[in-house]
Amino acid sequence: MKIVELTNKIQLPINNEEAELLERFIGDTPVAKSHLNEREQVLANQLTVKDVLHRTNEDGKIYYKKRIR
Repeated sequence: MKIVELTNKIQLPINNEEAELLERFIGDTPVAKSHLNEREQVLANQLTVKDVLHRTNEDGKIYYKKRIR
């Protein structure tokens, strides 16, 4: 388990698999859903529900972006 701090200063536990996926997000650079494998897409969706990632749709493509510090 790891702890991440959301932008609103709330600390949230995430599992090691989710933490490993978050390491792929550098700074404010979004990651395209198409660059994630099937399992990573499931994890990204879980992190979106937890408000750790933000999902956007730009020109029909889905991108994920970190919302944590």
